[in-house]
Amino acid sequence: MTTTTQGPAEGTDVVRQMSFLDRYLAVWIGLAMAAGLLLGRMFGGLDDALNSVQLQGISLPIAIGLLVMMYPPLAKVRYDRLGTVAADKPMMISSLLLNWVFGPALMFALAWVFLPDLPEYRTGLIIVGLARCIAMVIIWNDLACGDREAAAVLVAINSVFQILAFAGLGWFYLSVLPGWLGLEQSALDVSFTQIAASVLVFLGVPLLAGYLSRRIGEGTKGRDWYEGTFLPRISPLALIGLLFTIVLLFAFQGDQITRQPLDVARIALPLLVYFAVMWGGGYLLGKGLGMTYERTTTLAFTAAGNNFELAIAVAIATFGITSGQALAGVVGPLIEVPVLVGLVYVSLALRDRFTHQSTTPSPER
Repeated sequence: MTTTTQGPAEGTDVVRQMSFLDRYLAVWIGLAMAAGLLLGRMFGGLDDALNSVQLQGISLPIAIGLLVMMYPPLAKVRYDRLGTVAADKPMMISSLLLNWVFGPALMFALAWVFLPDLPEYRTGLIIVGLARCIAMVIIWNDLACGDREAAAVLVAINSVFQILAFAGLGWFYLSVLPGWLGLEQSALDVSFTQIAASVLVFLGVPLLAGYLSRRIGEGTKGRDWYEGTFLPRISPLALIGLLFTIVLLFAFQGDQITRQPLDVARIALPLLVYFAVMWGGGYLLGKGLGMTYERTTTLAFTAAGNNFELAIAVAIATFGITSGQALAGVVGPLIEVPVLVGLVYVSLALRDRFTHQSTTPSPER
C-alpha cells in the first residue's frame, strides 16, 4: 500500500477519468428502468413467466443477472490484501454497528412513522431493513472507487451475521419490540437453511469464481496480464448484468407499480430517508474516524445497501407473491438503484475533501 497526497483538482477529475459506460451510468440505468416498465405494461403476464423458474426464491433470469453483475468486481479483488482489511478494527466495529444495530432499528422506526396504517407494506420494509447487502453494494463501491478488499471483507461478515441473526432479528422487530411498545405484532417464518442457501448462491458463487479467476490467471500468466488484459475484458459484464437485472426488476412489477403509484410513493418515502441517513451516517462516521476516502466510501455503501434478493424471497415465501410485503420488497431495489447511483456521484465529488489518504494501485474499473 502506497501513500499519496491528493489535491482537490485530482479528485474532481475522477468522473472524467471513468470509462464512457461508467460515466453515463445514470443514463443507462434510466433507460433500463423505462424499458422494464414498458415491458411490464406491454406484457401483463411477464411476471408469471419470470417466476416460472426460480433459484432460492428469486426468478432465475434475475438471479443470473445478479451473478453476472457481481463476478467482475470480485475478480478484481486482491485477495492477498484481505488480512490488512480485517485488521482495521475501527472499520469492522463501525460496519457491524451500522448494519446490525442502527440499520434495522432505523428501518423499524421509519416503517412505523410513515406506514402506521399499512401493516403489509410496513412489515415488508422491516424485512428489507434486516437484509444487509451482499450483492449490488459491490457494484456501487467499485464505481465510487472504494476499497475493493474492504468491501469483500465487510460483505462476507454481513453474510455470516445474516445467516446467524436474520431470523432472530425478524422475530424481535416484528413480534417482541412491537409488543413492548403496544403496537401491532406480526410473525416471520424463515428458516436458517433458506438464508444460508441464499447467501451461498448470491455471494458464494461469484466470490469463488472471482477468487479462482485471480489465482489461476495470475498463476498462469502473471499479475500484469491479469490486471492489464483480462480484467478490462470482463469489466463490461458488471454493467451488462446490472442493466439486465434492472430491466427485469422493473418489468417484474411494472404493471403493479403503474397501477398503484400512490402505494409505491408511500413505500418509497421511508426508503429514501433510510438510504440517505445510512449512507450519510456511514460517510460521516468514516470521515470522523480518520479513514481514507476508499474505506469511508466502502463503509457508507455497505451500510446503505440492502439484500433485496433475500428480502423478496422471504416476503414471497412467507406472505405470497401478490402480498403487500412482496411489493414493498420489490420497491426496495427500485428506489435503491437510482438513489445509490446518485450517491456514487456524490461520493466521487466529496473525494476532494480527503487531501491526505492511502491509496492502492488499482486496475481499470
